[in-house]
Amino acid sequence: MPMASNSRGVVMDANDDSGAPKKPEGKYKAMAICFILGIGSLVSWNSMLTIGDYYYTLFPKYHPARVLTLVYEPFAIGTMIILAYYESKINTRMRNLAGFTLFFASTFFVLVVDLATSGKGGIGPYIGICVLAACFGIADAQVEGGMVGDLCFMCPEFIQSYLAGLAASGALISILRMLTKLAFEKSHNGLRKGAILFLAISTFIELVCIILYAIYFTKLPIVKYYRSKAALEGSKTVSADLAAAGIQTKTNDQGGYDNKQQERLSNKQLFLENLDFAVDLFLIYVVTLSIFPGFLYENTGTHQLGSWYPIVLIAMYNVADLISRYIPLVPWLKLESRKALLIATISRFLLIPAFYFTAKYGDQGWMILLTSFLGLTNGYLTVCVLTLAPRGYKGPEQNALGNWLVLSLLSGICAGVVLGWLWIIGKGAF
Repeated sequence: MPMASNSRGVVMDANDDSGAPKKPEGKYKAMAICFILGIGSLVSWNSMLTIGDYYYTLFPKYHPARVLTLVYEPFAIGTMIILAYYESKINTRMRNLAGFTLFFASTFFVLVVDLATSGKGGIGPYIGICVLAACFGIADAQVEGGMVGDLCFMCPEFIQSYLAGLAASGALISILRMLTKLAFEKSHNGLRKGAILFLAISTFIELVCIILYAIYFTKLPIVKYYRSKAALEGSKTVSADLAAAGIQTKTNDQGGYDNKQQERLSNKQLFLENLDFAVDLFLIYVVTLSIFPGFLYENTGTHQLGSWYPIVLIAMYNVADLISRYIPLVPWLKLESRKALLIATISRFLLIPAFYFTAKYGDQGWMILLTSFLGLTNGYLTVCVLTLAPRGYKGPEQNALGNWLVLSLLSGICAGVVLGWLWIIGKGAF
């Protein structure tokens, strides 16, 4: 029977006087906060990607869309490997707060670099932006792995909302980019004014995320319920969050825990049991990042939309990615067969020749349609995998599995970014 402790450290029964389980409150508030935290987990990085057209005017010879992603990913993966290995010993609360704080500071300094140099190009500002891209990678590993691991032992709607928020960050920034381009297109330094505006908005969103996670999310009854349950199953990562919510957890030495209940699979056993899910996430993002955003900026040619063309392509990808993350909420539309997920994931490799021939022979309408399909399949398959994989495991195992799956995802992104350079080999564009 689930047990939790009150603010005085007294162990409480999770059932009411009638013996029926208490229904935790705050589910929809938690879903809304998870959505906002998802936005904050990628809004800074998406800001840097989406103002790619601005950076291409400042650094035309340095391939900013490709290079910044290539700088970002090794730091994200390196940090994630360390965090995934030690996940059971890491204070999740401090990890997530440190990540959001680093996002806030790094986004603010991207703004400072631009203001301090008056929007001038050159190798100095470019190196500064690359350093901040590396900081984004470190922050991403802290937040995305920490949040996914934490939400894996809560209800599936939470992780779906968080993943939808990740996609919404891209859609939000793309829409803002289009609005600012419309507003400032004919004004002096229009690109720069637009970039500054939503870098400032991104900085504000990161501050909101720090406040929401530190103060509100941890105190929601349903969140306390799931974390208390995970603590009973042996999770040590939730102790600080429970303490912040006024709940004291007991150690093994103090008694009150069932040692058999706390037994868990090792990281190696978890990874091997879910190897197909790890491969799914790796391959999903290999395909996506080999095309998005570098190919869309540099290899799609010139069309009637002119300078709007890459902006529209990025926006269509982000909007489709967001919409697709809600499709699995409809039970009969959710793909739950592990074999079918793997087949669907491998089938996405057909998109690579499809993009090649569309860029060479097709018009902009076909490219927009194909880019939308890329986003649609990316978001849909990601949610299916990350909501299906944690089923049937204990809280500590779900947390560990969430971290290892995020590591697979980030590794796929890194591999996709590296493979994306193959599009420009032989073009003399290095």
